[in-house]
Amino acid sequence: MSQYLDAVIVEHNPEQKQIDRAVIWLHGLGASGHDFEPVVPQLGLSDSMGVRFIFPHAPNRPVTINGGMVMPAWYDILEMSLERKVDTAQIEQSSQQIRDLITREIERGVKPEHIVIAGFSQGGAVAYHVALGYEQRLAGLMALSTYFATNDDIHYHSANKDIPVLIEHGTHDPVVPVVLGEQAQQFLKNKGYNVEYHSYPMAHQVCMPQIKNIGQWLNKVLK
Repeated sequence: MSQYLDAVIVEHNPEQKQIDRAVIWLHGLGASGHDFEPVVPQLGLSDSMGVRFIFPHAPNRPVTINGGMVMPAWYDILEMSLERKVDTAQIEQSSQQIRDLITREIERGVKPEHIVIAGFSQGGAVAYHVALGYEQRLAGLMALSTYFATNDDIHYHSANKDIPVLIEHGTHDPVVPVVLGEQAQQFLKNKGYNVEYHSYPMAHQVCMPQIKNIGQWLNKVLK
């Protein structure tokens, strides 16, 4: 039996509806599953849906760019160039842990086509790796203020060739430059994916107009 990642669980509308939708949302480097917990009530999700949000906590590991300091991280970042040299083996390890969470939701009765994979910053790089290579059709992929770390290593699966992809980025992001979000958008569009892209005048964060847009997108892909 798999040892699941610890996670924060928030359920939308559990009193009125059976929980038959899920969003697995990965935090950024050095953060925790609590980071996006307060966002759920602000999304404006439809009362016609019962949605379980799973915010997993990344394991603690040394991070090279931070002097080897141990912190919550989905993988080690080896250098802070635009190319973002990363530990791809650790990305695959974290991706398997997220796939295990998907399997658990399926076992709970949530169909894979009703599961969204989302991630912010470092978590978004893992979200790309998981969703585009997953062998069953998912509801959507949401990539926030992130970059495509493993575009050459993903085994792109035809089941998710037409998955809705939402990419959002801050134009003043000093941590993950907006050009990396634009590059991911162009790369996926060139491969034929259905990509929706938005930028906001913000830094490495989320903002209220963006949260409202995310809620509208979730209402659309989870309906």
